[in-house]
Amino acid sequence: MLSLLSPVDTPFHRLAAGSKLLALCLFTALLVALRTPAQLALPLGLVAALYLWGGGWPFARHGLRLLRPVLPFVVMVAAWHLYTGNPRLGAAIALRLLTGVAAANLFTMTTRLSDIIAVIERLAAPLARFGLPPRALGLAVALVIRFIPVMGERVARLTEAWRARSARRAGWRIVLPATLGALDDAEQVAEALRARGDVR
Repeated sequence: MLSLLSPVDTPFHRLAAGSKLLALCLFTALLVALRTPAQLALPLGLVAALYLWGGGWPFARHGLRLLRPVLPFVVMVAAWHLYTGNPRLGAAIALRLLTGVAAANLFTMTTRLSDIIAVIERLAAPLARFGLPPRALGLAVALVIRFIPVMGERVARLTEAWRARSARRAGWRIVLPATLGALDDAEQVAEALRARGDVR
């Protein structure tokens, strides 16, 4: 499968995964505490500056591409609140969503998957006494992260195939084949993990 780790080397690649995850959690908590669009514009500008400072325009451009799946939701949220007469709230939610996802992407783009799994396993170690294996939780998080670019590529291929056959937009028509493809991938990955003994 594909990885979200960026090939563009940045200073963030050399930071410990645990420290970056802690910073991401604190940053997300700050986003929740901020209320107005003016306040939320500052963290968004900070994240954009980190992208440009860390890896320049190639790194920032890759980060922008990863934001594409979020844009329809941002537009819908902003449009709905504009329709209901509360554009400030819509702008605040849209900025919070964009900034949070961009910050999370910065974490996954600069952190190896093995390091993320190791951090999750350490954090989940106390849960083992309640019957939740830390290894299984780490693998679950890793698979979610891995499947993000895979699903993006699958939807892009289905959209291109639809355009080759029809002049109409694909829209909801590719939801079912994309879902069935994701379920098929999940079953194959589950079988591979069982064969390796990672899950039962």
